[in-house]
Amino acid sequence: MSIRWKVAQWFELKWWQRYFSGKDKAAYYDWKRQYWRGLLDQVADMLPLREALTIADLGCGPAGIFTVFPDKDVTAVDPLLDSYEQSLAFFDSKDYPYTTFVHQSLEDFVAAQPFDVTFCMNAVNHVADIELAYDRLVAATKDGGYIVVSIDAHNHSFFRHLFRLIPGDILHPHQYDLGEYERFLTSRGCSIEKTVLVKKEFFFTHYVQVAVKTT
Repeated sequence: MSIRWKVAQWFELKWWQRYFSGKDKAAYYDWKRQYWRGLLDQVADMLPLREALTIADLGCGPAGIFTVFPDKDVTAVDPLLDSYEQSLAFFDSKDYPYTTFVHQSLEDFVAAQPFDVTFCMNAVNHVADIELAYDRLVAATKDGGYIVVSIDAHNHSFFRHLFRLIPGDILHPHQYDLGEYERFLTSRGCSIEKTVLVKKEFFFTHYVQVAVKTT
């Protein structure tokens, strides 16, 4: 794996440690669950979650979307899960008995059975090998199943190229625009059903993409 990815992972853990400092655990997780539910409301017309029996949260972090599905069979995957449990007082896997946690990178994860819905929320540009990560993301989803990805897409081609050359965005080894993120899915037999603009800033716009695996 690249040195840039290893550095990004180290900074990711340090970021969470600073972020949780001084916060109340119960209040934070209440807020985070409200945030996830708000995002799901924006894609509810295209995402039949009630019918979904199995859900994956790939690149879940310590407060991923797995937190809002207590009535589902959930698998949550992240290469830093052990570090989160050891270093973050906020995260305890025993708080989520309905979730199977897998300490593994997205690129190494191979699902025993494909999922009805596969989430990858603000994680796909954290990986070491983004092409392989998308391969795994699609492979983890059943035919006709749904893939939900949230991304930070570049607004300006100049900064996209610049950030590829220098670590201007240290937590994210990969820098792409919306069209490139769309092609990661469409080139793998997925149809993008909906794209929601969540937040626009100068460098990036945060989107949620909902896709169906068609082949």
